[in-house]
Amino acid sequence: MPVSEAQKRATAKFEKERYDKILTRFPKGTKDKILSMGVPSVNGFIIAAVNEKIEREGANNE
Repeated sequence: MPVSEAQKRATAKFEKERYDKILTRFPKGTKDKILSMGVPSVNGFIIAAVNEKIEREGANNE
């Protein structure tokens, strides 16, 4: 069943209010290296890595 325009707008609004979107580019093959580590998702791995770095650097400005 196709998604209605109202649902698309609601989803876009929800994401805009709750998330920062950041485009990142990695050298070819990085995605395969990450997935070969057995992680459930590349996105989850990147989020965990960034949060770990922020915590380690003491720059947690929540």
